[in-house]
Amino acid sequence: MAEHMTPDEFRRAGYAVVDWIADYWTTLGQRPVTSQDPPGAVAAALPASPPEHGEPVEAVLADLDALITPRLTHWQHPGFFGYFPANTSGPSVLGDLVSSGLGVQGMLWATGPACTELETVMLDWLAGLMDLPERFRSTGRGGGVIQDSASSATLVATLGALHRASKGRWREAGVDRRYRAYTSTQGHSSIEKAARIAGLGEDGVRPVEVDPATLAMRPEALRAAIEADRADGDVPAIVVATIGTTSTTAVDPLPEIGAICAEYGVWLHVDAAYAGAAALCPELRWSHAGLEYADSYCFDPHKWLLTGFDCDAFWVADAGELIEALTVLPEYLRNAATESGAVIDYRDWQVPLGRRFRALKLWFVLRWYGAEGLRAHIRTGVALADGFAARVAEDDRFELAATHPFSLVCFRLRAGDETNAALLSRVNASGRVHLTHTRVAGRYTLRLAVGSPLTTAAHVDEAWELLSAAATELLAG
Repeated sequence: MAEHMTPDEFRRAGYAVVDWIADYWTTLGQRPVTSQDPPGAVAAALPASPPEHGEPVEAVLADLDALITPRLTHWQHPGFFGYFPANTSGPSVLGDLVSSGLGVQGMLWATGPACTELETVMLDWLAGLMDLPERFRSTGRGGGVIQDSASSATLVATLGALHRASKGRWREAGVDRRYRAYTSTQGHSSIEKAARIAGLGEDGVRPVEVDPATLAMRPEALRAAIEADRADGDVPAIVVATIGTTSTTAVDPLPEIGAICAEYGVWLHVDAAYAGAAALCPELRWSHAGLEYADSYCFDPHKWLLTGFDCDAFWVADAGELIEALTVLPEYLRNAATESGAVIDYRDWQVPLGRRFRALKLWFVLRWYGAEGLRAHIRTGVALADGFAARVAEDDRFELAATHPFSLVCFRLRAGDETNAALLSRVNASGRVHLTHTRVAGRYTLRLAVGSPLTTAAHVDEAWELLSAAATELLAG
């Protein structure tokens, strides 16, 4: 019978696993970015049942090499330009390792005082680095918390907004009338999902028109939608504005949107899941103008800030309002620290009760890179994207489909949807790069998102060369 792993056995196995990860990172550039195997390949290669007797770590690592890594989409690959980045880094992995080793359950301050307090300080550190409004700091009525994702942040904001809009009735009576949520037609799918989970239904979300040139929400269209709903007896509850939309990284005009929300008393949540990291750089903070109007704000360090998934940084201007909406305190969780009112219990700031020590990986990343290193990472991505966009603009066969304020470039061939889809398919089939697509003004559009710390100018150049060569073949017919 296999015994529990002793500390010495863990040390030996741990060294082997760290070596394996380091080797994986070292060889990533030589691997195809995506798997070519059909669905079911991994499941078919695994045994039908677990082993009767324990196996050594070496056997697991061998199967990682043989079964798992050849059948992955390699998100850390230097040629991965799809979706938005979901990057990790050495210090983040080490912070996660320590978190796993400690095994802390941080639902209450009392169940892990350092877990809670480090998280509060890390969110204040980030708020300072990004020059977020003072109202989001823990030194006042606001404060920050780590959610698993921006989707959860949007849901929590929606629940806080319902509590406010119903004047507290929502907690006991539920959704007792029609409340409305508003976002632009470019808003993230998680906004609709949050509305569904919260009981508003898909019909409770009002899609607001965007400016055709900028793809940003039109404030006058938002005002018209709010006034129409009020005239019908509905209650406007929340507006979700976006800094860096998923399709094209459009930036909604927060000063105008915020003024409208203030006028009608509507909760303003700002979703900056990808582009929020840009605010570390003073020259990119224009994107956050008007944030002082927001009741809540979030961005994902696990996208563009070298911190492994899952880590969404979420701030509220009035923590008391959020806690009032979400707190549930059964007898078995009562404790002296909570009763004193002198501590934060982050269970009251999220949907689940339990929580991991996620602040550790953020702490490791912030200390390893420092503000200077993180700003350099952001600026490198923006510069590489600018260089790629210049190549697109110089080639008469291609056109830019949207502005590119950050490190995403949306572009297409001056050709039909089928040709652009074929271009994407052909380039991705090379195994050297991976891009994804969207639709801009109804037209099929390719997206190239820079973000991996392993990506250099050479990798972006290779992506352009592959695209250019494939375009020549396709246009030749």
